Amino acid sequence: MSQRPIDELCAALQAEFDRDSRGKGISSLLSAYQAEHRDWDDWALWSDERYTRNLVSRGNSFELLLLCWNPGQESPIHDHAGQNCWMAVLEGQLEEIHYGEPENGASERLVPLEKGRAKSFGEGGVAFIDDSIAYHLIRPAGGVRAVSLHLYAKPIDTCKIFCPDTGQAEDVALGYHSVRGELVGSDSPEAIRGRFFPGP
Repeated sequence: MSQRPIDELCAALQAEFDRDSRGKGISSLLSAYQAEHRDWDDWALWSDERYTRNLVSRGNSFELLLLCWNPGQESPIHDHAGQNCWMAVLEGQLEEIHYGEPENGASERLVPLEKGRAKSFGEGGVAFIDDSIAYHLIRPAGGVRAVSLHLYAKPIDTCKIFCPDTGQAEDVALGYHSVRGELVGSDSPEAIRGRFFPGP
């Protein structure tokens, strides 16, 4: 039986990380996959309540997720637990808004996060972020649903989410809506353990 294109992508991603731990060729691999394939559609699962985090592959080097966004859904402002993160838009359009700690972030008083640039990514677009660049918020743009692939090097089990008005951080545990197309039961280890789905 032939391998699915998305599994071929995972093998290529692993080979890239084996060659270069910084993943210099990752953006090209994700963009090429988006341009040629739609087998991800089999694993695109949606929720009216929140965007979904659907696991494609997880190993020591990386974690690949398919995120499905309905209009009006958005992530909290979040970090990436010190990991590199790539986001490839497979369908629709996504808006990314950067946030940073204020200049006086060392102060013990609570102060609003500083809002940075906002940028939209259409189909085939690939974004990169790590915590040295910014925290960010992701949401679909244009009033239509969107689908994106998110690659974390390495897997992320917890991250911080931030209140924009106070800058206060909260640690949250991450889980999955599905694993390779199979819905995750609420009592399984892979289920959502936190109150949010901060994944991108």
